[in-house]
Amino acid sequence: MQLGPNLSKEAFIAAAWDVVGRKVAKTRLLGDIYETARSSIGLPVSPDGPAVSMFRLVIGEARGLIRQRDAIEVAAETLLSDNADYKLLRRIPGIGPINALTILAEAGDLRRFSHHRQFLKFCGLDLATQQSGTFRGQTKLSKYDNARLRRTLWLIGQVAIRQRENSFRDKFERYIARDRHNADLRRKALTAITAKMARVAHAVIKTGADHQIRNESARQ
Repeated sequence: MQLGPNLSKEAFIAAAWDVVGRKVAKTRLLGDIYETARSSIGLPVSPDGPAVSMFRLVIGEARGLIRQRDAIEVAAETLLSDNADYKLLRRIPGIGPINALTILAEAGDLRRFSHHRQFLKFCGLDLATQQSGTFRGQTKLSKYDNARLRRTLWLIGQVAIRQRENSFRDKFERYIARDRHNADLRRKALTAITAKMARVAHAVIKTGADHQIRNESARQ
């Protein structure tokens, strides 16, 4: 799509309508893009210049990473399609093939954790209080254990809260309701979602609780 420099906002929205795909508020999104571009500073560069060459290099690397991700997803589906735990994890909101594979690879059989608190501690999602002599510090996540697993659960939670209807999004929205733009409150809400994701993953594998997956996937 090629757009002229003097295109009006309405003309831009009409021309770009099919480019952005299926969005809930396409008019507002395209309007924001137009206003941002209109007020930004453009630097004229040659199509054959070093800046464009570097940009193409970065884009090529990104595309290569996407191809690798797609290959890993296919491998995960091929290797684990008959694995009951993998299939249970895949039904939880936000968990894709690579995330399910990572949980199983990093945690092993989640049934070995007799209580979800043990699994939270394994993930570094339990609370710890810094102490020195008589000083008692702030209580925060311990972060002493599996960082890869904790990061995976954090990313899964961010995906889940962006999906339309599930209990993770509901919990997040309730948590930030009193101040939606408070960065510290949003961080704490995401931490709570991460811990909830760990508890749900442990519960559905340990008990095979199909009804719990349905509850997490639907708005309660």
